[in-house]
Amino acid sequence: MQVNGILESALYVADPAKSAAFYRRLFGFPILLESERLIALDVAGKNVLLLFRTGATVESFDTGDGAIPGHAGVPPTHFAFAISKEEVESWVEKLQAEGVTIESIVNWPRGATSIYFRDLDGNLAELITPGFWATY
Repeated sequence: MQVNGILESALYVADPAKSAAFYRRLFGFPILLESERLIALDVAGKNVLLLFRTGATVESFDTGDGAIPGHAGVPPTHFAFAISKEEVESWVEKLQAEGVTIESIVNWPRGATSIYFRDLDGNLAELITPGFWATY
């Protein structure tokens, strides 16, 4: 018996629609689910980025067939998307073309490169190439 990975990652945002538009503009993520509480985006066909409206998930949510326990988070948080080493410059150009400020680019000792920027809610987003973690 084993865990097969992380399926969902959650961000808490002021306006899920605006945040979804930001991530869709940069990455082209399709929308999987849209409601007043959240928007779920498909990341590379294998992960889900949940954009929860800040404060909208503090109370449990009755699905009609069980309840999702309440949860909350406060931006800014941090997360990273995996990219290939060959696409670092293309991503830098894309972010700049979209008016996204790159806060830092780090070249790690084992060969990975990270590009850091903020989303609309101040969450620290990272694009990282293989070579930092032993698993990627």
